[in-house]
Order: sequence, then structure tokens, then C-alpha cells
Amino acid sequence: MLHRVTVRLLSRRHTFSTSGGPTEQAADDLFTAAWRRIVPNLDPPKTPLAFVQPRPSMASKLTINMVSQSSSGFSNKQADLVIVPATTGQMGILPGHVSSISELKPGLLSIHEGNEVTNYFVSSGFAFVHSNSVTDIIAVEAVPTKQVDPSSVQKALAEYTQKLNTASTDMEKAEAQVAVDVLSALNSSLSE
Repeated sequence: MLHRVTVRLLSRRHTFSTSGGPTEQAADDLFTAAWRRIVPNLDPPKTPLAFVQPRPSMASKLTINMVSQSSSGFSNKQADLVIVPATTGQMGILPGHVSSISELKPGLLSIHEGNEVTNYFVSSGFAFVHSNSVTDIIAVEAVPTKQVDPSSVQKALAEYTQKLNTASTDMEKAEAQVAVDVLSALNSSLSE
């Protein structure tokens, strides 16, 4: 008889979730009651629901704080998604993202709020993602792409490419290479 009750209870299509809703709890209580009726002198085995903790509610929006040396940035900006140019590649951050720290490379940082997208060019820095749906972005430079003149970027890129080609010391080469890398990333982010 115990076997039949157990098979009947377990044969129902039952998905386990972290919600611990009334239907899951009712099935768990039904199994425990049937067990105690049939085998009163043995404690019932633990069911999967005994091991599942309810998941805390997750924020529906991402809170972004951004600070840079050149500007005060912003604080407590609400967004749906932020895409940062991490050194490991583009990284999308949504509410509830796992905690992480990412180094930023020169590139386009996009903040998505509904249908609006705000783009910033960051030269370098770090993105700190917290488990409470807060992301802190610390950038050396962060400039809205709307404020950048594409022709001046192309002119500076040509100038520093020339300096790189004619540099005579390692220091001059290194400075010119950094400028070329940053200006190339800025130029490509303006064309996106």
C-alpha cells in the first residue's frame, strides 16, 4: 500500500521550484500524511521541498552608479540593461546578475532604459557588479558619444598614427600606441 501511494504521488507531473507555492506544499503535506497513516512508527523521508529555500525577490531594474575623473557621472540611475566593454569581451549586466568585478577596456558602454539607449565612451576602468542589482562603474574617462566630434577623432587618430610610425624612443612609441588604441576604439564606437 505504501508503494502504491508513493508511486501515485510521485507519478504526477510535478516540477520543483523555489517558490514553495501552495500546490507544492500541498503535495508535500499529502505525502507526509499518507506516510504517517501507513507507517506511523517511522519518520517520513525528506522530500525535495524540504531542501529548497524560497528565492528572495529580485529587483526588476538595475541601479547604476558611474564615476569618472573628468565628470561626476551619475548616481542611482535605473536601467534595464548595461553593456560594458570588459577586457574579456562585451559583458551584458541585467538585474540579479552574479557578483563580479571586470576590468574595462576602451570602448562603448551602453545603458538601456526601455527603448532608450544612452552610449558612453570609456577609456578604461572597472565595473563592480553587486548581487543586489547595483553596478558601480569607475572609469578614467567617460564621455557621452553625442558630445564627441567624429572628425576631430579621425584627425587625432591620423596624427598619433604618424607619431607612432616616427617615434624614436620606447617611451614615445608606448605613448603613441596608447593614444592610437584609445582613439581607434573611440572611432569605432562612434560608427556603431
